[in-house]
Amino acid sequence: MSAPADRPVTALVPGVLALLPSYRSIEDPVADLRAACRAAVGRLGPRVRVVASPATGGSGAAVAAALVAEVGAEVVETGETGVLVVGNGSAKRTEKAPGHLDERAEAFDAVLRADFSAAATDPALAADLWADTTCLADLPPLADADVLYDAAPFGVQYWVAVWPR
Repeated sequence: MSAPADRPVTALVPGVLALLPSYRSIEDPVADLRAACRAAVGRLGPRVRVVASPATGGSGAAVAAALVAEVGAEVVETGETGVLVVGNGSAKRTEKAPGHLDERAEAFDAVLRADFSAAATDPALAADLWADTTCLADLPPLADADVLYDAAPFGVQYWVAVWPR
């Protein structure tokens, strides 16, 4: 499925606080994720509208704003050249994950990977697995995107992807 011609370029990044400039250190534990996020946001153009879940307490929006600023773009409400969606899969993929291991997490993320709208069908499970999926339901499938990152460091499933026009 191709995105309609009038749809702006859309990117997905996780709202992980480790991406904020204040969390950087000499050894960057999320260097690959950070590079993928910067590359994705850099493809959105100079005016970026951010779509982040209010459930993250503003951290997703803060991460998005920091990434947008890093590439020299600005966050706007209208007239966007691109849309930055903030969300992630489960946070219970391993024993050391923030939410500890939940045997359902890997299967949940596999379903999301195939169809983000599946998150809307079971919001209770998403909440149980600490998945920030509120904003993912309207995204096209990952199969239609240029996927720059797909991994679960620290037991949390993160995707970085870009859907062109």
